[in-house]
Amino acid sequence: MAPELVIFDCDGVLIDSEIIASRLVARELTQLGWLMTPDDALQRFMGMSIGDMQPLIEAELGRALAHDWRQDMAEKLVQTMAAEAQLIPGADAMLEKITALGVNWCIASNSSQAEMAAKFTRTGLTHFTSGRTYSAASVVARGGRAKPAPDVFLAAAAASSTAPERCIVLEDSQPGVMGAVAAGMTCYGFAPHGDGATLRAAGAHAIFSTLDEIFGVLA
Repeated sequence: MAPELVIFDCDGVLIDSEIIASRLVARELTQLGWLMTPDDALQRFMGMSIGDMQPLIEAELGRALAHDWRQDMAEKLVQTMAAEAQLIPGADAMLEKITALGVNWCIASNSSQAEMAAKFTRTGLTHFTSGRTYSAASVVARGGRAKPAPDVFLAAAAASSTAPERCIVLEDSQPGVMGAVAAGMTCYGFAPHGDGATLRAAGAHAIFSTLDEIFGVLA
């Protein structure tokens, strides 16, 4: 039976932004006294929200971050993505095709709405994504939780009156896969540069190496 709703993650699935964000995080944390490379930041924080990063950083540093650190980091991410974000190869063509087919789809991300808007404006996807984005930050503001909790996925499904079991999700990170599975959705892992073993371990139903593989599960 065909799914009624396809939910895409943003970073690492549609937008090639994770190494860009990791460079920023590594630079900021090194300045705070936690020596870190972009690869270190990618491995440790991939798929995490800023809010969930903060207690880990404070535990490592042994002190509290400035009261405005989270907001300052969010603003720096928006500025950086507005200048540097790039498309995952084939993302624009895939979204054009899935939209033309009349498939109901949306985006559920740990990124803020402002950050997603910057990425989609930079990469020319706004005409596809407008009105289709759900941010964990908005869910958290209403008392919910970011991925790996299921809240943002459940919010996206509820907005389109779709039962979770009728949704499929495409995710590239462990927190994302865990959140989708916890929501009761079938999650596919996206691993264009690896075997996706960590995504399988997190509960991914199967691993895609290209975005076009999504069409194989829509029938």
